[in-house]
Amino acid sequence: MIITTAMLLNELKEYRSPAQKISRMVKNESLFPIVRGLYETDGNTPGYLLAASIYGPSYLSFDFALSFWGLIPEAVFSFTSATFDKKKRKQFVTPFGLFTYRDVPRKAYPFGIQILNEGDYSFFIANPEKALCDKLYILPPMTSRKDVFHQIFDDLRIDQESFNKLNKERLTRYAQLYQSTNHKLLIKWLRSTQ
Repeated sequence: MIITTAMLLNELKEYRSPAQKISRMVKNESLFPIVRGLYETDGNTPGYLLAASIYGPSYLSFDFALSFWGLIPEAVFSFTSATFDKKKRKQFVTPFGLFTYRDVPRKAYPFGIQILNEGDYSFFIANPEKALCDKLYILPPMTSRKDVFHQIFDDLRIDQESFNKLNKERLTRYAQLYQSTNHKLLIKWLRSTQ
């Protein structure tokens, strides 16, 4: 369970020194620090369940979500999340893993996010189409529809069979929200393949 320092101090207010009690709990491994002011009671909790609590608002996306949905063959061991209006990339190195947060356009942010449950936890993750759009947003600008094809299938190594299962209408709708060269080329490429 995720717990904040404020919650712990309130829970431990009967102790003469709640801060020392928290230090002992960390030392005894009944409490695991995540980032300043945030703890987890189970040291085996998968990092993706903690991502939105570390920095937000955010949802898991980019490489992590592409791997989660089986679109790319590589396993991703860092937790990549999307934010908006933060202006710069944020990174947190924790005992639970590496967490990276990058902006997407405010207009695109709220669409294509799913809430999944795992045990007592819930987490936010981009659906496959949104994760692909987010990833294309942070890549250098492409110059042609042919570049889109190579970026998706050669550079990102997205499985063609999995790509063909994506909802192209949804992918196009999301891509229109980004107003970037990569997304405009993606839309043209998708229309040319229909």
